[in-house]
Amino acid sequence: MKEKQQNILIIGAGLCGSLLALRLGQRGHKVSVYEMRPDLRQVDISAGRSINLAFSDRGNKAMKLVGLEDKVKALCIPMNGRMIHDKQGNTFQSNYSGRDYEYINSISRGELNALLLDEAEKHKNVNIHFNKKCKSVDFEKTTALFKDYNSKDEFIEDADIIIATDGAGSAMRKSYYLGKKFLFSFSQAYLTHGYKELSILPKENGDYKIHKNALHIWPRGNYMLIALPNLDGSFTVTLFLSYDEGEYNFNNLTNEKIVLEFFQNEFPDALAVMPNLLDDFFENPTAPLGTIKCSPWHYKGNTLLMGDAAHAIVPFYGQGMNASFEDVVEFDSILDKNLDDWEATFKAYENTRKKDTDAIADLAIDNFYEMKGHVNQVVFQEKRKLEMALEKEFPNAYSSKYSLVTFNEDIGYREAMLRGRAQDKAILNLLTDGVLNLDDDLKLTLEKVKKETEAILEDDRIAGLQ
Repeated sequence: MKEKQQNILIIGAGLCGSLLALRLGQRGHKVSVYEMRPDLRQVDISAGRSINLAFSDRGNKAMKLVGLEDKVKALCIPMNGRMIHDKQGNTFQSNYSGRDYEYINSISRGELNALLLDEAEKHKNVNIHFNKKCKSVDFEKTTALFKDYNSKDEFIEDADIIIATDGAGSAMRKSYYLGKKFLFSFSQAYLTHGYKELSILPKENGDYKIHKNALHIWPRGNYMLIALPNLDGSFTVTLFLSYDEGEYNFNNLTNEKIVLEFFQNEFPDALAVMPNLLDDFFENPTAPLGTIKCSPWHYKGNTLLMGDAAHAIVPFYGQGMNASFEDVVEFDSILDKNLDDWEATFKAYENTRKKDTDAIADLAIDNFYEMKGHVNQVVFQEKRKLEMALEKEFPNAYSSKYSLVTFNEDIGYREAMLRGRAQDKAILNLLTDGVLNLDDDLKLTLEKVKKETEAILEDDRIAGLQ
């Protein structure tokens, strides 16, 4: 395929779209990006949307690809593990890995997006347009209909190919579905829980009110609170709560008295550092949590869905942004193969990528239940202690499911899921049956875990579960 001098239209200038524009610009393409929102470098558009994200190795692989690793690192706050808060205000830290060099980072969505936009615009062949909403895509003609929010005019743009990175509400995915021109499968599944953004403001001197280098979790079984640090000394706090189930839910937290009662009963130590709670609670919106899967992502060699437009997931593995960034890395590697045409390129990309995005979507749901409840269970805590010990003692021989997903960027999400789930099952079975003990010789323990894991994997293969 002759790759140069292609006119590429990207819909959406969020994290995935701006990274894709940068990379395609680096490759010599003429790239036009259209974004419905104002330029976030000039206007605050957060409006209660999660302002910081978990950035880890798969995302960093993309930053290495475009030469931004050092600039992005300057925006990161390392988080070595989860800081668990019980109802009495006691805390204990559960590290993400037994290897000291493995940790995730809190990063500002806005600052990272701004950096990617700045870097993309350094290329004369990349042009980014704001306040331009995509209304629909004619995927047969490779054209897109836009509305200019300022002039109110509608206009059509055409290109050699169109790539939609316009998020969970993708206009192009909607056009695929409504167009009925080909067999398009689509599913959208919501959790019964929604989320609301809150905050812990910094001390007057700018210091952090709680431990800086951790992802804080207040797990309460049916709901939870989490907090991630920001560079300015604040924390972004997120409440995950059912819309209508349980004694407390978003539908009945309707006045200041019951909101304060809820936090005093369930999160007293968080409330103590959140004097701004009521303002945040009633000013910020409550938003749903859903998973989107669809196929195919492409139509012939004309159009392609990427990022959340193709595979939106819930945020509980901290992999949404990382998965979208990895999309760009995988797409770039397919471009390197110089296949015959765009259709062959899109097909190869989807064949390579979809199994992994389906896997991380399922893993994110798993982690929702783990974070809000399992982290408090004794057998789960024993499993984590054992995994940390194995990773520390045998750094090259053992990785937990979390490490496989988060820190092993050279294996796909699906492989990480299959092996990780088998390991989890093996350890929990062995602990429950009394075959393992935390005081046992670690080398012998590792051998038992590996043997049981391989037996489970073999059973799964025979049952056709892999």
